Amino acid sequence: MSRPNPAVLMGILVATLVLLGGAAVLKGGFYIGKHEGDTLHMMQIVFRMAEGQVPHRDFMTPIGGLAFAPIALFVKSGMGIGMATLWSQVLMAALFLPAVWWVAMSRLSPYLAAFFGIVVMVLMLALVHGEAQRSVSISMHYNRWAWGAAFIAILAALVPPVHPRSALVDGIIIGLMASVMVLIKVTYFAAFALPVVLALILTKQTRALIVALLTGAVAAVAITLWLGPDFWLAYLGDLLTVARSEVRPQPGEPLSAVVGAPAYLGGSLVAIMGVILLRQARADVGGLVLLTLLPGFFYVTYQNFGNDPQWTLLLAVLLLALRPQGEVTNAMGWNMRGALNICAAMALALGAPSFFNLAYSPFRHFNVDVSTYAPLLPRGGIHEDLQGAALRVERVDGRVALDAPGMALAAYANAEHREDPPQFMGETFATCNVELGLPTVFDAISRDLEEAGLAGGKRIFAADLFSSYWLFGDFEPLVGGAPWYYGGLPGYASADYLLIPICPVVQDVQAQVLKAIEAEGTDGLAEIRRTDLYILYSKG
Repeated sequence: MSRPNPAVLMGILVATLVLLGGAAVLKGGFYIGKHEGDTLHMMQIVFRMAEGQVPHRDFMTPIGGLAFAPIALFVKSGMGIGMATLWSQVLMAALFLPAVWWVAMSRLSPYLAAFFGIVVMVLMLALVHGEAQRSVSISMHYNRWAWGAAFIAILAALVPPVHPRSALVDGIIIGLMASVMVLIKVTYFAAFALPVVLALILTKQTRALIVALLTGAVAAVAITLWLGPDFWLAYLGDLLTVARSEVRPQPGEPLSAVVGAPAYLGGSLVAIMGVILLRQARADVGGLVLLTLLPGFFYVTYQNFGNDPQWTLLLAVLLLALRPQGEVTNAMGWNMRGALNICAAMALALGAPSFFNLAYSPFRHFNVDVSTYAPLLPRGGIHEDLQGAALRVERVDGRVALDAPGMALAAYANAEHREDPPQFMGETFATCNVELGLPTVFDAISRDLEEAGLAGGKRIFAADLFSSYWLFGDFEPLVGGAPWYYGGLPGYASADYLLIPICPVVQDVQAQVLKAIEAEGTDGLAEIRRTDLYILYSKG
């Protein structure tokens, strides 16, 4: 196998970083086309961290702090949240670049090394989470970053180095990538840790395995010394809460569908065929490890919103890297190098729509007409550089039940087809969910509370998916609150008010929250304000 030119490969990676990162930051602001709620969730976490709060310990989230720390770093330095988000992607890509360069240069042919490096850089710098829907969004950026770390660790473990060889460097990279997965989204670590260890053992990279374990241990000790052992206990507690949650046990299709539904069956079959072909090509270790990777690929895809199987690109790289160099045929006389080429091409074809969507999202963002956008935080000052499509920010739409009591089709109502409406303290609420204009709803309620003299640094616990009002007005965040509700009553004890939106984001969540509050007890709750938008209770 010919060796990639180190300088050329580095040049390709740097050029990709400059091209995609530059297209993003040169816009001068961040303009999203969807997922406003997810963006507000991110903003809550970032602003808390910029003020010195620690995820899991000071507020609840199942996402690791490293997913938001780079953004918080730039916000703390005085940058607006929009530009901070874009620069954080550039920073993460720059930090990943040396590892990508080393792993690709030491294991892959020139063209394959360049392709792998570009794929990882695209994952780090894209401005959409994947799939084929073109609207720009920062939602779930941490999934992309975690995929990048997984790609590097898996390739380094499964494909032994050819030139140069350095167990020390390989082990440090693998250990750091494993640590990154833990600190961004632990699902990735849980899915891929054992296959990576198995790959290192079977490929006889024992020294690299030892170094990787030591690197991970050093990282864990360093974080424990910095944040204290209670950090890990709190992180575990958040993960367990989400695992037991009825709100969002999985954000998309069930696991069986992610493996066998029409949209995914092709990828599953290609992956299984890849395992068979590697075994027939006498790449027994590659086939065995790939087989152990498949459950992780499926599980991570199942856990990620959109269920985008981005592992197909890595599958193609692994199949091409593990091809036999000489003439190898199977029992049917197939040339196994050619067969693996075809299998890899099929994997690339399946991953192409998502990849190209990721790859040119920064350029779509660069070309947006900013006159059609509006700030997510209308009074955000420097943070007005994060904007959403005005149609989605300023137009407020809701979904109501036309067969609810008092509506035109009430006679046709069938309770079997609808969840029970929320009830609280003897009152039943009409069916309604906000569909568009979430920032406007938050802003309107916040302004109304301020005009009523009910703000002034108070804390609001909302019976809804989000309690984001402190981003929009003179309020404080909940102590130990959850930027995204997963269950329980996180932060309720610190709240001054309970706010019940008349039309919440997710009414099923509202019903669950109100049941939990009634189970805890409503003594001390007193209604102090009622409008067409909300009911407000003081906690006494």
